[in-house]
Amino acid sequence: MRKIVHRHLGKVVAGAAIAVAGTAVMVGITLPGTAGADDTGGGKSASGQSAAQAGQGADGAVAPGVVEKAPAAEGEKGKGRDPLTDDEIQRVEQLAVNPQMMNASEDVEGDRGPERLTVDLADPRVGELDDPNAPRRANVTFYDYRDDTLVTRTVDLDSGKVVATGTQHGVQPPLSSAEYAEAASLLIADPLGADLKADYKDATDKELTDPNQLLLTGAVYRAVPGGQPAVLDKCGEHRCVRLFPKVKNGPWIDARAFVIDLSARKVAKLES
Repeated sequence: MRKIVHRHLGKVVAGAAIAVAGTAVMVGITLPGTAGADDTGGGKSASGQSAAQAGQGADGAVAPGVVEKAPAAEGEKGKGRDPLTDDEIQRVEQLAVNPQMMNASEDVEGDRGPERLTVDLADPRVGELDDPNAPRRANVTFYDYRDDTLVTRTVDLDSGKVVATGTQHGVQPPLSSAEYAEAASLLIADPLGADLKADYKDATDKELTDPNQLLLTGAVYRAVPGGQPAVLDKCGEHRCVRLFPKVKNGPWIDARAFVIDLSARKVAKLES
């Protein structure tokens, strides 16, 4: 049985199987990280000049530079219903976010651009099931924290074009590793995180200051009217999480009593 730190945060939970009870409906599925930022780049002009040299006038003044998004290289391709290759995943992540989407959305930390969640091979369309040469498409999902919207964009891998875009509200897919880390950061920085830090200190004799000191899993939290503090009533519309932190090479810490609203950037304690 794995040891559980529970001196400050609550009752013992046996091993890694953490029982979830109370007033929340929770969804916790581990998914692979889908990291990948949009690349930008420059280079030399057709005459061999650098971008800076090409923009320099006769009087020595340098014209304002323009940085454009680098084209997504095709790289290694899969065939038919083969799983997406690493090159294909990287490429569709770049293709799925145009400048307008980048500028009009926010990720979990409030930075420009949506939070990337998943990249999956899209199902074939009607009439393509038996076609070995059917186009390969990928669905890329993002969460836009600016207006709590789940965005799905479908990219045709052959043409490199976005062929469909869908948006949904109130839909909360499993969380990304970046979202877990941000939730832990908010809890550590909040006064309600004092017990978490005390338990970490008991287990390691060190101060807890950074989510990278923990192994993090968790689950989406959805509110039930009247079943939690009013500050959490929008969970489900907002992106909320309960964390199951574990000391690296150490015990689990029971933090189930706390819910982090990533959309509102607030921490609350569930009523017992």
